[in-house]
Amino acid sequence: MKRLVERERGLLIALEGPDGSGKTTQRRLLKDWLVGRNESVTVTKWNSSPLFKPIIKAKKADKSLSPEEFAILHAQDFRYRYENEILPALLDGSIVLADRYAFTGVARDAARGLDRVWSMQLYEPLIWADLVFYFSAPAELCAARIASTRSPKFYEAGQDVTGIADPFESYNVFVRRVMSEYERLGEAFPFITVDASQGIYEQHRFIRSICEEWMRIARVIELSEAILPVTA
Repeated sequence: MKRLVERERGLLIALEGPDGSGKTTQRRLLKDWLVGRNESVTVTKWNSSPLFKPIIKAKKADKSLSPEEFAILHAQDFRYRYENEILPALLDGSIVLADRYAFTGVARDAARGLDRVWSMQLYEPLIWADLVFYFSAPAELCAARIASTRSPKFYEAGQDVTGIADPFESYNVFVRRVMSEYERLGEAFPFITVDASQGIYEQHRFIRSICEEWMRIARVIELSEAILPVTA
């Protein structure tokens, strides 16, 4: 019965990776493709809860967040969205696309020198994502993509912990720390690596093929579990 209940909930897909790796573009393409298949889709974005987003935004503007405060507030924002957006959508059978999940918080916290176990505990308890796409790209490419439209923001560049005045130079240092932490997480969790240096539609086709196969297998299992043996 437990397995059947688990199968009845919706699919949780997380898109992870450093800033500038192209997660948001692929999330939008994936959503459009799923909607085109008549799937019910819910999108949840990092740092977007109506309760905590204004607080985090104000404190970021003042550059007044310590690494611990940064970690705790983002975990609270996640918890709010988890309980009010993610879980209800999953229980309703919707596919949830998480534009960054708890892995983002842990990777950034550890890159700021905080204890990894402590950071993970901030996000517990939670349902682990069914599929985690990790967008892997060279730090130089991520920086170039950001530079094409803007300068890295203070906390995005990790200037709160690097002490480097130039945002691009700081980003180059900090993003490598974040990538190292993602590599550590990838050793413990089954990330599906997306080559984010490839073209946009090459990446999309790869992601789509993984999702198609996962949904096909999941539905075959659902059907097999629904067939009950005939008893005398």
